[in-house]
Amino acid sequence: MIQISDLIKRFDEKTVLNRLNCTIPEGCVYGLVGSNGSGKSTLLRLISGIYRPESGTITIDGQPVFDNPAVKNRIVFVPDELFFLPHTNLRRMEKLYASVYERFSHERFEALLKDFGLDPEANLNTFSKGMRRQAATILALSCRADFILFDETFDGLDPVMRNLVKSLLYREVLERNATAVITSHSLRELEDTCDQLALLHAGGIIFESDVDHLKTSLFKVQVAFSDDYDDSRFEGIDVLNCIKRGSVASLIVRGDRDETEAKILAMGPVLFEILPLSLEEVFVYEMGQRGYEFSEVLKQEVQ
Repeated sequence: MIQISDLIKRFDEKTVLNRLNCTIPEGCVYGLVGSNGSGKSTLLRLISGIYRPESGTITIDGQPVFDNPAVKNRIVFVPDELFFLPHTNLRRMEKLYASVYERFSHERFEALLKDFGLDPEANLNTFSKGMRRQAATILALSCRADFILFDETFDGLDPVMRNLVKSLLYREVLERNATAVITSHSLRELEDTCDQLALLHAGGIIFESDVDHLKTSLFKVQVAFSDDYDDSRFEGIDVLNCIKRGSVASLIVRGDRDETEAKILAMGPVLFEILPLSLEEVFVYEMGQRGYEFSEVLKQEVQ
């Protein structure tokens, strides 16, 4: 388990993470999402022991991470900006990783080469962005680490490769009880991939929840009445957003679906429907509630 308490990280005068608290259980796929500059990449670098926090603690199974080689040997990190040795190939990188990670599996490495169809003798400088991401994934998963950190996991991958990476992550979690912590700008990818999700904003975690609960606690209601009305009719219901066109109102509601349904049906609507929200829509409304400004185009897309 990864336990983060009162974490503060600054760069010069800028505070990127401010008293952040987070618990990441073992054996899950944990997603990090947030506004640009919210600190997702910084948090992964802190968890992996690359950065030292100004204050606060990060422990893995009760042990500190920074300056602790034994714990770091249980962590592998694939950054957003990939790095390979100059003029090298996967065979040379295999030797480098094997010299660092005690549990590096050459057998696993060979199997993954076949899965991805990459040439281990080819110069990595000739690889496309997506192929370099595949190469980094092969090396990371061959380390057999307990904690796998991916920054922008699916960046540059085509749909086939994205599905392959997802299935491999599931396999690591299910078969070895590994923990995968991933970030992505694609909320749809996280929706399909993660068990748990944390939303970062303004240097802290606004909420963390399992994905299913997150999507069921926030939903859309379409309702119409035969008489004229405004949003005051929905007093007692936690309405985050209300848009009325003609006699039909579209509401974004937080709370229990059954209770909300009972309250609105008791008002005698002529039209009533509850619709699920995508994770992308949940993100927009949660951030909007906290003052993060979205363009009118984006708002219209999720209505």
